[in-house]
Amino acid sequence: MMSPKLLAIAACLALAAPAYAHGPAETVKPNFAHAIPNIPGKSLIAVEVTYPPGGASLPHHHAKSAFIYAYVLSGAIESQVAGEPARIYHTGETWYEAPGAYHVESRNASKTEPAKLLAVFVVDTSDKKLTTFDREKTND
Repeated sequence: MMSPKLLAIAACLALAAPAYAHGPAETVKPNFAHAIPNIPGKSLIAVEVTYPPGGASLPHHHAKSAFIYAYVLSGAIESQVAGEPARIYHTGETWYEAPGAYHVESRNASKTEPAKLLAVFVVDTSDKKLTTFDREKTND
């Protein structure tokens, strides 16, 4: 059971992300949130990120405390963190983002099939905003 505070944090993640002017946005759904009992001040938060065909996220940062583990549940997702080459991950493959990483690319590698990943955050419980996008939604 999620605590009210963690549920509120997870709900912030579920808000629709801004869309690229040239493609559909992802949807984010809270999956799990709980304080880590043996690590005071830390929480584990998981969200499902679903990309429609051709869907993408805007470049973004996560909370400075966030260590993120990503697992591709279905489809193929292209991901790139600043300073690293872009890579396409397929169902069952994983990657991580270190605290403070800049996520410059996250998109569905397919124009015809949806893709989904599970993103698991280990984060300071006090962090309220877990994702900050580079720009606001465009209406072009």
